[in-house]
Amino acid sequence: MLFTLFASDLVPTLLGISYPWDTPIRMARLNILPQRIFGSVMDNYTLVAVPFFIFMGVMLEKSGLAEELLKTMGRLFGALRGGMAISVVVVGALLAASTGVVGASVVTMAVLALPVMLKYGYDKAFASGVVVSSGTLGQIIPPSIVLIILADQMGISVGDLFLGAFIPGLLLAFMYILWVVWVAWRHPAAAPAMPVDERPEWGRELAMLVVRSLIPPLALVFVVLGTIFFGIASATEAGAAGALGALILAAINRRLNMGNLRAAMDQTVRLTSMVFMILVAATVFIMVFNALRGPRIVEELLLNLPGGEWGFLFFVMLTIFALGFFLDFIEISFIAVPLVVPIALSFGLDPLWLGVLIALNLQASFLTPPFGFSLFYLKGVAPPGVTTWHIYRGVVPFILIQLLALTLVITFPQLALWLPGMSMTP
Repeated sequence: MLFTLFASDLVPTLLGISYPWDTPIRMARLNILPQRIFGSVMDNYTLVAVPFFIFMGVMLEKSGLAEELLKTMGRLFGALRGGMAISVVVVGALLAASTGVVGASVVTMAVLALPVMLKYGYDKAFASGVVVSSGTLGQIIPPSIVLIILADQMGISVGDLFLGAFIPGLLLAFMYILWVVWVAWRHPAAAPAMPVDERPEWGRELAMLVVRSLIPPLALVFVVLGTIFFGIASATEAGAAGALGALILAAINRRLNMGNLRAAMDQTVRLTSMVFMILVAATVFIMVFNALRGPRIVEELLLNLPGGEWGFLFFVMLTIFALGFFLDFIEISFIAVPLVVPIALSFGLDPLWLGVLIALNLQASFLTPPFGFSLFYLKGVAPPGVTTWHIYRGVVPFILIQLLALTLVITFPQLALWLPGMSMTP
C-alpha cells in the first residue's frame, strides 16, 4: 500500500512537469513538499501520542496483565453457559481501555482463551468470532490510535473524541455480551458452561483475586483517560504517563527485564514507523490530488447527492465500510477523511459526532474479510483445528452488531455527544 501511494503520487507529478500540455502540476509543488511533510508529521504535537500509546500497549502485553485478567474472569463467569465468552468480551473491553493496541489484544486472548474455549466444547466459529471481535474493541474504546489519528485529521480535540467514543465503545461491548447470552441460551452446545469439577468455589479468595486483577487496569485507565477527561493533561502527556504506568505494572509483576523492554521498544518503533510513513505518502497523495483539482470534483459529487446531509452521510458511511474490506484504517483516515470533513461542515454536521461514526465504521475494517488485520492476527496463533472459514463465519454476526451500533449512534447522536457536552458544561 505504501509503495502504491508513492507511485500514484510521483508518476502523475513527473508526467505533469515533463510534458508541455496545460497541467496544474508545477515544479514548485515539489519544492513545497518538504514543508508540507514537516508541518503534518514532524511538527505535529498530537501525533506524538501515537508511539506513547503503542509502547504502553506492547509493554502491558509483556506485563502479564491480560493473562491474569483472563484467568480471573474465566473463574468468575465460568459456571454460566457462555461464561468463558463473556469473560473474553469483558477482558477485551478492559484491555482496550488500558492499551488501545489491537494486535496485542487479539493475539494475547487468542493464545490464552481460544484453546480453553475449544477444550470446553465451544463451537469453533463462535469462539473465533468472540475472540477476534473482543480484541478489536481497542479500535473504538479510548485510548485508541484510530481516535488520535482521526482527531488530528479532522482538527478536533483528542480528549473530546475520546469522550465521544467512550459510551458507543461500551455499548458495543454490551451488545457483544447480549449476543453471547443469546447464543448460549439458543444453542447451548455452542457455548457450554465450565465442567462442574473445574468450577471454582465462590468465596473470599475468588473475590480478592478479582479485586487484585481489576485494580491495575482500572488504575491505568484512570491515569490515562481520567487525566484527559478532567482536563489535567493532554492526550500526549497522558500517553507518556500511561507508558510509565505500563513499565511500573511490568515491574510489579516481575516482567520488566531487558529482553521485554527491548522487544517492546522494537515493536513500538516498527508500528510507529509504519504509521508515519503512510502519513508521509498520504501527504504527497493529497498534494497531487489537490493540484489536479480533485477536491472540487469530490465536493461537487457529494453536495449534489439526493437526500441532502443524510444522503451525504449514508454515502460516506457506505464508502468507508466498503474501503475497509481492502484498506487499513490508517490509509482511510489519512486520505478519505480529509476529503469529506469540509463537506460535512458545510452541511452543518457535528464534527465530533461524525468522528465517532467514522471510528465505529473503521473498526469494521479490522474484521471484514478478506484483508481484516485482526483475522490474520487470530489465524497466525489459532490452534490447528481452527480454519480460515471458521474465523470468517464466526466474525459475521459481530460485523452486523457493529453496523447496528453505528445505526444507533446515527439515530441517537447524544450517545456520542453527551459526555463531551458534560465536560464543557461550566
